[in-house]
Amino acid sequence: MQEQDKPVENTETIATSIDIEASSTSSEQNQAEPEVLMEPGVSAETLAQLEAKVLELQDAFMRAKAEGENIRRRAQEDISKAHKFAIESFAESLVPVKDSLEMGLKVETQTVESIKEGVEMTLKQLNSAFEKNRLLEINPQQGDKLDPTKHQAVSMVPAEQEANTIVAVLQKGYTIADRLLRPALVTVAQAK
Repeated sequence: MQEQDKPVENTETIATSIDIEASSTSSEQNQAEPEVLMEPGVSAETLAQLEAKVLELQDAFMRAKAEGENIRRRAQEDISKAHKFAIESFAESLVPVKDSLEMGLKVETQTVESIKEGVEMTLKQLNSAFEKNRLLEINPQQGDKLDPTKHQAVSMVPAEQEANTIVAVLQKGYTIADRLLRPALVTVAQAK
């Protein structure tokens, strides 16, 4: 009987190994081919249309993303150029001023009157360049109230006028496009 028991044990061992192989093969098949669950009433044709729509939307998304990147890159280039050439207009306005100064120095027989006339004409050109590029003077008058956003008081002096009013302008100030470039340096009246 022992001989009969041995073949039975072998049969059980063989059956167990076959079950293990079958279960591992079925799990590999499940991983390789995902099972598509279809809703009741959804045909293969409808599924194919939906897959085509998904591909179309993916393509549209990728194109929109690429277009967005192109717009961002172009905007960065434009900003870079704007920074690089921001003073181009101002520089173009100053070139004639430099030309006038050089021509004035080339004149061999200079008189005080001709030099004064040349300087006045050059100053007009410079003022025109400033106005064209929105570079405006801050030139307060005596007695004006001190404005700390446009004026810088360098000293307080005794005066016969109201306190914190301008007594004298030591240096003009400038704004460019409504932004303070340099405050006007002033002296102000001391409180009595």
